[in-house]
Amino acid sequence: MKILINKDDLIEPLLAVCGVVERRQTLPILANILIDAESENIRLTATDMEVESCFVMQHQSEETGKTTVPARKFLDIVKALPDNKSIELVIENEKIKILCGKSKFTLSTMSADDFPAIESLDEIVRIKLAEKVLKKILENTQFAMAHQDVRYYLNGLLIELDGEKIRAVATDGHRLALTESDLSTGLTDLLQIIVPRKGVLEMSRLLTDEETEVELVISKNHLRLITEKQSLTTKLIDGKFPDYERVIPQDSNKKVYAEREKLRNGMARTSILSNEKFRGIRMVLEEGKVIASANNPEQETAEEEIEVMYSGETMEIGFNVSYLLDALNIIKSDQVLLELKDSDSSCLITSPEDSSSRYVIMPMRL
Repeated sequence: MKILINKDDLIEPLLAVCGVVERRQTLPILANILIDAESENIRLTATDMEVESCFVMQHQSEETGKTTVPARKFLDIVKALPDNKSIELVIENEKIKILCGKSKFTLSTMSADDFPAIESLDEIVRIKLAEKVLKKILENTQFAMAHQDVRYYLNGLLIELDGEKIRAVATDGHRLALTESDLSTGLTDLLQIIVPRKGVLEMSRLLTDEETEVELVISKNHLRLITEKQSLTTKLIDGKFPDYERVIPQDSNKKVYAEREKLRNGMARTSILSNEKFRGIRMVLEEGKVIASANNPEQETAEEEIEVMYSGETMEIGFNVSYLLDALNIIKSDQVLLELKDSDSSCLITSPEDSSSRYVIMPMRL
């Protein structure tokens, strides 16, 4: 089998699918990508058995066939070749030759018949939404997912659908991020799925800020994202997500309005001398200001006075400054609103201009 293709046409699909390939695999073939040449297109597929990424590019091929090639080596070779040059791929005798100008590479291949495929989806629901809407929902929440937590259901993102909304929620047990958007789904019952961390990150990576419509296909065990050129299928986490609504403070009586950039910069400066392990800072609320302070085991201290709109009683509370900064970095509005009750209760952070995203941070004892 021979394929003649321009380097610039091949590099985008390769970059799109190779992110799924793990550097350490349980099966040797999982280090490979599947190349499937049909008469009018070439399909590239990569999988780690949990997430499958597939990219289809239009390409006229005189010969058809399929094989698998080592993903990282193939990508590195193609990236290193000169731009806008033709590449000839010759596949024979369990080898693939990559020819470009005076460059020649030979890689071992493995049989396409051994390449694992995710089974066909028995879909429960199929919905369409703007690409930029889904990207915003994922990016506004994914930072709060747990990482390698023994509570496996926290190592992912809850996507919740009802008849009128799509909502995403992530929590690691110390903080929570929630974003929702209006969406007519046609559902009569509430549907909840938990998408694993890697699936969320790969989905976020392939989405753009365009208005183009994408499809979400949900089955009992899988979620598939379909764009114009690419599809990404991820297994779902089988578990029950915590009741996130109980975590969102409802009775906060202290409201702090602040300029987001001023508050973020003040917290970032204070964090420089916080304890590197626990990242704790102390916040004292006073009339018209917040005083942020931090110290570390070397007896070094930092203090920052930040002007805010606050007129309640004086209150002191501690937070992990990294969690605060993550929320302030995600919010895009000029103003932020912090709602608090007392030093033992969680803080709710929102934008006064847009209540579709909410961030909850548990306090720390310092």
